[in-house]
Amino acid sequence: MKDQDARQAVQAAIRLVAPDLEPEDLEGRARLRQDLEMDSLDFLRLVETIAQSTGVDIPERDYPAVATVDGLVSYLVNRG
Repeated sequence: MKDQDARQAVQAAIRLVAPDLEPEDLEGRARLRQDLEMDSLDFLRLVETIAQSTGVDIPERDYPAVATVDGLVSYLVNRG
């Protein structure tokens, strides 16, 4: 998966899970749980949404690697 495609998939998934977030909140270094204030259920819904839309499954052991917007994008680029 290309970087631009991965970034679009991540932004779309975040908008579905947290529709109140502003686009400028989705900067690359933004931490999903702390900065974007996603609780554990929101984070799990995000991971499921990403898996459904991209076909890339993110196992629990890889959650630290996808803790930021850029981390999630990079994960998809490397595995998608």
